[in-house]
Amino acid sequence: MKSALFLTIFLLALSLNAQVYFPERGKWETKSPQSLGLNAEKLANAVKYAEANEYSGSKDLRVAILEGFKAEPFHKIAGPTRKRGGPAGVIIKDGYIVAQWGDVNRVDMTFSTTKSYLSTMAGLALDAGLIANVQDKVGDYVWDGTFDGDHNAKITWHMLLNQSSDWSGELWGGKDWADRPPRQGGLDEWKYRELKEPGTFMEYNDVRVNVLAYSLLHVWRKPLPQVLKEAIMDPIGASTTWRWFGYDNAWVDIDGAKMQSVTGGGHSGGGIFISALDHARFGLLFLNNGKWKNQQLISQDWVDAVQVPSEAMESYGYMWWLNRGPRKWKEVEDESIYYAAGFGGNFIVVDKKNNMVLVARWLEPDKIGPMMKLVQDAFK
Repeated sequence: MKSALFLTIFLLALSLNAQVYFPERGKWETKSPQSLGLNAEKLANAVKYAEANEYSGSKDLRVAILEGFKAEPFHKIAGPTRKRGGPAGVIIKDGYIVAQWGDVNRVDMTFSTTKSYLSTMAGLALDAGLIANVQDKVGDYVWDGTFDGDHNAKITWHMLLNQSSDWSGELWGGKDWADRPPRQGGLDEWKYRELKEPGTFMEYNDVRVNVLAYSLLHVWRKPLPQVLKEAIMDPIGASTTWRWFGYDNAWVDIDGAKMQSVTGGGHSGGGIFISALDHARFGLLFLNNGKWKNQQLISQDWVDAVQVPSEAMESYGYMWWLNRGPRKWKEVEDESIYYAAGFGGNFIVVDKKNNMVLVARWLEPDKIGPMMKLVQDAFK
């Protein structure tokens, strides 16, 4: 009886897996919402909502960046930027496009959505044995002084990945304390602040994210965009239009070769510039537990790991946001949803229960919860 039940479950799993469509490079297949069990009118309303709630900041992203981060002392543009397009996005169900809006092929900055790609570089390093354990101290791998001192020496990969390291220092001219400072106080208080015990307090901080990118460059010993291209983007059939930049001064010598250390965001310029459709492929890879067709590109263990709430912040995993804790969308009950998010309203949402990926570009950031509610209502 047990063997028969197991066989039934196994065959059902195979059947479900066979229904997932993996688009070839440059090709997507569109299906009507009705054919996949969605309400077309409700889905159309979600699209209209996205189009009607465009990010209110300037389309000149140099202006938007300087305005958005004007509270940061010494903040300046240090890497490439690009003027943005209008609202755009795509909804993928079972691997098929069921809705899209705007220019989904346009390459735009994606800001902190880059962090979820950077996290993937750590997962690949773990899969390859280049990092033995996320609980290892980063200073055992990067011993050029970046992790010297009693405080920084305690920092592990785990802490860098969930942004609880409180790494203290300066990288590429950026000071950790000057990046997203508290709303209260001034320069002296920020500069001479009391350090938090590593691992106990989550703070969103691009300088420390860039320290992670720099550390991963030392581990991989080749440019991270090359790793991403070869290990992920080429196998999933992404276009050749995406780019990953660092700051203009972020060049280091690795084994006698000059390499740029990329950024994990774009609030000083740089980061990943990419289209909505390439984002969708990346999201589809994670929806399918790191597997593309018959190839496991990144381990399911890593895909599971990025969804584990960190000790210091229930809403945050390994550079993916989780729909739980203090950052939970009040409109959406499902706590299994996780997503990449970036300045200006850039999102890749992975909805496991509905076998769906949603990509939204330039959506007013506080509208993503209501947008997801409208999309999920189309499943009812």
